[in-house]
Amino acid sequence: MAGHSSKVVIFAALAGNGLIAITKAIAAAYTGSSAMFSEAIHSAVDTGNQGLLLYGLHRSARPADARHPYGYGRELYFWAFVVALLVFAIGSGVSVYEGIHKIIDPQPIQNPMINFIVLGAALIFEGAAWFIAFKEFNKKVKGRNYFAAVAASKDPSIFAVLLEDTAALLGLLVAIAGLALGILLDIPELDGLASVIIGILLAGIAWVLAYETKGLLIGEGADPEVETNIRRIIAKHPEVLRVNEILSLQNGPMDILVTLSLDFKDGILSQEIENAISKMEKQIRTAQPDVRKVFVEAQSWRAHNRAANSN
Repeated sequence: MAGHSSKVVIFAALAGNGLIAITKAIAAAYTGSSAMFSEAIHSAVDTGNQGLLLYGLHRSARPADARHPYGYGRELYFWAFVVALLVFAIGSGVSVYEGIHKIIDPQPIQNPMINFIVLGAALIFEGAAWFIAFKEFNKKVKGRNYFAAVAASKDPSIFAVLLEDTAALLGLLVAIAGLALGILLDIPELDGLASVIIGILLAGIAWVLAYETKGLLIGEGADPEVETNIRRIIAKHPEVLRVNEILSLQNGPMDILVTLSLDFKDGILSQEIENAISKMEKQIRTAQPDVRKVFVEAQSWRAHNRAANSN
């Protein structure tokens, strides 16, 4: 299951987006701004999404049972994928539709200063939520650039919120620019154009989120660093002649399944092999706390290759 930091990030975003969504909706109804309406929809969708992620965290924390012997960790990935679909279908779709409608039938914005006040306040609140998410995500970067870190991340409850908050900040800047230019240039269609741009931005974020969670949902291996550390541990055991294969599966943000195929030296007793395996399992779990289950197969290198090539 995901750690406490994930819940902190989600609760911070949930509180901020909930209040901002209500404020934006009131401002949009009062002023008639299309961009503000899109921003209200955006914040409302984000609020619902964070609720789904919290639900996913709760469901993924259930212990393993007879029907799911490896636990429910990947249920979080399912709900993160649902979040991506909602961002695309509701957030992006409604924003683009509303923007096109306002471009075709532009209406002058009433009391625009209210919009600027609300958007300015939203920038502060969204910025605070983004900073919390970024701070937690930054702990997992490990020297990568941020695009690579998102691709390598196994915890969608953090990177989904970070992506949504990033989109929210960019959307706010687009909304402010659309409103300001529409008023200064007396082109009300620019307000609708800003709404369309916000919708396209949300579609892009939804695609990235769906792509990353799809890999986790269908079964993704652990971080390569985990395999490197496991190889170091195995190398310390003189009983092992060769590592045939290391396979890993990310069952949840903090739940990894590892299977090892090892070629042990000829002539050693079965008791020595059993002792070596027990020590390796203990050392792997100590070095990599996220590894919950380890299965070791003792097989000669030649037999392993024959079995692999026969498939």
